[in-house]
Amino acid sequence: MTGQIVIVGYGMAGARLATELHSRNGDRKVTVLGAEPHRAYNRIMLSTLLAGKVDEPDVELAEVAGQGTDVRTGVVAAAIDRAARTVRTTDGDRIDYDHLVLATGSRAVVPPLPGLDPAALPPRVAVFRTLADCRRILAAARTARTALVLGGGLLGLEAARGLAARGLSVTVVHPHPHLMERQLDPAAGEVLAGTLAGLGVATRLGVPAAGLAADADGVRLALADGTRLTADLLVLSCGVRPDTDLAAAAGLAVDRGVLVDDRLRTDDEAISAIGDCARTGGPTGLVAPAWAQARVVARLLTGEEPTARYRPRPVVTRLKAAGIDLAAMGDPTGGPGEELTFADPARGTYARLRIHHDRLTGAILLGDNPAVGTVVQLFDRGAAVPTDRRALLLGRSLGNAPATPAASPALMPDTATVCQCNDVDKGTLVRCWRAGARTVDEVVAATRAGTGCGGCRQAVGGIVGWLSEVDSVGTPR
Repeated sequence: MTGQIVIVGYGMAGARLATELHSRNGDRKVTVLGAEPHRAYNRIMLSTLLAGKVDEPDVELAEVAGQGTDVRTGVVAAAIDRAARTVRTTDGDRIDYDHLVLATGSRAVVPPLPGLDPAALPPRVAVFRTLADCRRILAAARTARTALVLGGGLLGLEAARGLAARGLSVTVVHPHPHLMERQLDPAAGEVLAGTLAGLGVATRLGVPAAGLAADADGVRLALADGTRLTADLLVLSCGVRPDTDLAAAAGLAVDRGVLVDDRLRTDDEAISAIGDCARTGGPTGLVAPAWAQARVVARLLTGEEPTARYRPRPVVTRLKAAGIDLAAMGDPTGGPGEELTFADPARGTYARLRIHHDRLTGAILLGDNPAVGTVVQLFDRGAAVPTDRRALLLGRSLGNAPATPAASPALMPDTATVCQCNDVDKGTLVRCWRAGARTVDEVVAATRAGTGCGGCRQAVGGIVGWLSEVDSVGTPR
């Protein structure tokens, strides 16, 4: 496709689409409008930034914005004129498009608490969604000793662990009976709460917040059971909502997201939507689906693959904060098949698997389990599980054999997914090595493996190390 492509949104989805378009041949002009005043960054890494493990430059995305790509940061799209095919910005510019892609993401939900004005949060209250939010939290944390986190989902727990790593006494307040209720069962939630307690994070579960009083000195959170909690800082992590205001104002079909088909097209053929703002029938709020959608749209817009379609895939939710290792996938709590469980709360270990027709349909793995990589691969590929199911629960069978023949990279099949976020398999890493990459950084730069959540970086390093060892004796297979 030639002409002008405009991308509204310079987050992880919009930035990846710009890079995908840049990497393909063709005569096109790409304009990217980013409401935030800085270059694109890895939102997944914000909890690591909050914990003080990395600095701001480390969370910037190494995405290419080369010739033919005009990236405008700090520019907000105000309106879409579908008839004229223009986007009007808040500074008065009108930008023509032949195709428009909405990658507006989502916004943090501010709960309707008495004493809390979503339009003007008190000085020591913050949501946790953007880099600016992270800066606000860090500024308050410098003079804080105690913190409350309202919300015990994935992002809330990452924020809590990050603040605890900075030495704050943290309490998570969650209205549901157990943590991460969308991904975990009650038993896993209980083990996770115990693990957090050992890391300096307390929990108050099953009690909604009822009101807030805040000033420059701190916050006082009232709970529905009459309890009042005080702290120097309150972080709101109460979920996100797709940012569909621009699409709705343009008359596009919206229902809990911008409605799109399997080509990621809206009901206007000249407009697509990707990432958190799009309703695709698959999971949202995760980077892997957003990046997969960017690839599909790039292939369609460039004509590289006119039949490309987005097919949602089952995803794996990972929580890898310091001291916590959690993987959840599918639905292990119901459905047909056999169920296996193992719990050792004293060691912070829990495993629950559901297997149907020798295929893994759901799993929860919490704590130190050597089989986690195998379980993720089996779920992702739909491969048959071992005959000895205990190998998946405990990481080894009764004979102390390894849980998986893929314990060595030499025995991993080329189709084994190493990086879930970027859908990079072992074969791609090997081909990259054969093409001349010789260090982990070079392999990462060429394949993007490890640039999402970072959870696979060690596995990538292991494969590169194996390739280094076998390089002198022959070509790796």
